[in-house]
Amino acid sequence: MRDFQIPGRSAVFAQNGICATSHPLAAGAAIDILRRGGNAMDAAIAGAVLLGICEPQMTGIGGDCFLLYTRPGSNKIHAVNGSGRAPAAASAADLRDQGLDTVPLNSPHSVTIPGAMDAFCHLAETEGKLGLDAVLQPAIHYADTGVPVAARVAFDWAEGAATLQGSARRDYLFNGEPPRVGQVFRSPGQAEVLRRVARDGRDAFYTGEVADDMLAALTKQGGVHQADDFARTACFSTTPVSGDYKGIDLVEHPPNGQGATAILMLNILKHFDIAAMDPLGAQRTHIEAEAAKLAYDARNRFIADPDHMTRLQHMLAPETAAKLAALIDPNRAMDNPAQLSEAVHKDTIYITVVDKDRMAVSLIYSIFHGFGSGISSDKFGILLQNRGAGFTLQQGHPNELGGNKQPMHTIIPGMLRQNGRVVMPFGVMGGAYQPNGHARLVSNLTDFDMELQAAMDAPRAFHDGTVMNVERGYSNTVRQQLADMGHKVKVPHTAIGGSQAIRIHDHGVLEGASDPRKDGCALGY
Repeated sequence: MRDFQIPGRSAVFAQNGICATSHPLAAGAAIDILRRGGNAMDAAIAGAVLLGICEPQMTGIGGDCFLLYTRPGSNKIHAVNGSGRAPAAASAADLRDQGLDTVPLNSPHSVTIPGAMDAFCHLAETEGKLGLDAVLQPAIHYADTGVPVAARVAFDWAEGAATLQGSARRDYLFNGEPPRVGQVFRSPGQAEVLRRVARDGRDAFYTGEVADDMLAALTKQGGVHQADDFARTACFSTTPVSGDYKGIDLVEHPPNGQGATAILMLNILKHFDIAAMDPLGAQRTHIEAEAAKLAYDARNRFIADPDHMTRLQHMLAPETAAKLAALIDPNRAMDNPAQLSEAVHKDTIYITVVDKDRMAVSLIYSIFHGFGSGISSDKFGILLQNRGAGFTLQQGHPNELGGNKQPMHTIIPGMLRQNGRVVMPFGVMGGAYQPNGHARLVSNLTDFDMELQAAMDAPRAFHDGTVMNVERGYSNTVRQQLADMGHKVKVPHTAIGGSQAIRIHDHGVLEGASDPRKDGCALGY
């Protein structure tokens, strides 16, 4: 039990349903959907689409999503890939011929076709109970009437505002400036898009005037996108991947997401007695950082569009982890194993819902960098993601930019399973940090028997590129010890990631937790 004399928050306990996400209005909308007879899928979609209005710097209908979910009375975990593809005419060779080494972040070349809306429409129809019109109403309402800008949102908005260009500055700035806390953001153009989708389904987004609006914005800046690229966008079902860590199965979405990286990282950590270490000490932090370096190097080499990669089983094999673990010096930081050009960053939302029938949904949804590409459609104000920056321009690489390919994605929903029973949908935001965050949360719960909220609250560290980011929650002594081991230690400007989770207890009670690094909360009824 937490010390109630120290600032913090308690977990939320309920019996009928819980939503945990990064903004309270979205959590409230999800619970309202459950009260009205909707299921966890209805609630998750309603909350997720609303988050695009509450946190437009993080996500929106111009982005992608991935989901893991169970059906009532079943522990089988289903996966849906709602990530879009590069336009058919995309070519790494063309960009190399222009003298480029990476996909420019704020150009139309970085814009892949938004995939989330197709997934939301498909899942509302096939897994939901209330129908698409009902689940889109909360987002339509708040897009019209407005959302007061929350504290963390205002911070992130100011950080990403320079990315905005053209009509996006009109739609997402207030007299040319980022909003202050409490100012009200409205998006009547997106409200109109959502009304059309609620009435006419996914074709209202991917064909006709809305698609033409997005296409025109891209074409004007030199994009190679065509109407057919939008029209043929389709989500698809796939098979989750999993790995065991001390009796807990970590279940992840398969590639083109980076979930296998978290499994590999935990497989490496199995070779060390993490439970015997100080959870906030230098030794645990160092070993975790070294495991992350090796796991992320494997990610950069192998993870790509599932139709273009062949080394997934190699990443998940126990012998691969054993060989990598043997490379770790317990007392000295290694040089970064690889410096590849794939862009990774930190802007994502996550929402999880469990309902009274114990249907569980783990949903992650993003436009990648803050405000995505910075390009928005002129009429409707749809911000377009820059997920294409997740491609490499390296010739012959499985993740090389190419027509109709899906890029390597940083966003990953997770679930935990124990003795065959699904016990926790969860997610950790933070772009590149996400696999490390999944591994750390599992380790906090398993190695150190932390309560769920405490496992989220605990200070974080992350080896990001060449720098070891160590949050202020660590002691100066630990920071110095890490520096003495050879890490380039820095206190990050922004808190590392964010997370939400719902534990499904075997006695029937639900426990929800939400990261204090974000504005959100867990709500139940």
